[in-house]
Amino acid sequence: MSAIDEARPETTEAEPLAIEPPAVPLLNRVAAELVGTAALVAVVVGSGIQATELSKDVGVQLLANSLATVFGLGVLILLLGPISGAHFNPVVTLAEWWTGRKDPKGLGAREVAAYIPAQIAGAIGGAILADAMFGQALVKWSTHDRSAGHLLIGEVVATTGLVLLIFGLAKTDHLRFAPVAVASYIGAAYWFTSSTSFANPAVTIGRAFTDTFAGIAPSSLPGFIGMQLIGGVVGLLLVALIFDQRRRAAAAK
Repeated sequence: MSAIDEARPETTEAEPLAIEPPAVPLLNRVAAELVGTAALVAVVVGSGIQATELSKDVGVQLLANSLATVFGLGVLILLLGPISGAHFNPVVTLAEWWTGRKDPKGLGAREVAAYIPAQIAGAIGGAILADAMFGQALVKWSTHDRSAGHLLIGEVVATTGLVLLIFGLAKTDHLRFAPVAVASYIGAAYWFTSSTSFANPAVTIGRAFTDTFAGIAPSSLPGFIGMQLIGGVVGLLLVALIFDQRRRAAAAK
C-alpha cells in the first residue's frame, strides 16, 4: 500500500528528499498507479476467495491471504517503483505531497489530483477482476461489518507504521529496501493489528465491492478511511520526531 524510487540518485543534506521520479511522464506514472493498485487488490481479494474455497479454517485462510499479499506487493513495488514511486495508496501520495511541498521537484497538486482517482479506480477494477476470475458476482457490496472501535484503532496503528516505515527509509537513504521492507511490514500487520491492516483508502474502497473474505461493508468505509488519514498524520509526526535530526542540527548552526 507504498512508495519507492530506486532510480533516484543519492540525496545530500542540502537536497530535499523525494520519492517521486520526476523525469517519467505523468501519463506513465498514473497508468502505473492504476495498474499497480488494481493488481494489489486483485491479489488481496483473489487470494481471499481461493483461501476460503480450499480451507474452512479462518487461521489458514488469513495465512494464505497474508502470504499472497506479501509476495504480490513486493513484486509490484519492485516493478513499478521506478515509474511512479509505487504508492498505490492515497495516504502515501498525500504524505509525499506534504513533505515535498516546498521542493519544486516534489509531487505537486496536479500529480496528486491524477494519482488518487487512478488508485481508487484501480482498486475497484482489481476487486471486480478478482470476482470475475473466481466466478463471483462482479459487483456485490460486502456485508462484512468492520465498524467496531478496536478495528479503527488497528487502522490508525497500521497506517502510522506504514508511513513511518516508508518515509523513514527515505530519510535514511534506504528506499532500495522498500520492496522487502514494506511487503514484510504489511504481512506482519495482517497479524498484529485487529483490522488486518488495510492501511489504504483506495484498497478499502475497492474491497467494499466484493462480498468475499477480504470485503468490507460500505457502511464501515468512513470510519476506516478516517482512521487511515489520522494514521498518516501521526506517521509523519513520528518521522519528523525521529528522523529530522539533520534539519534541526542545520537550523541550530
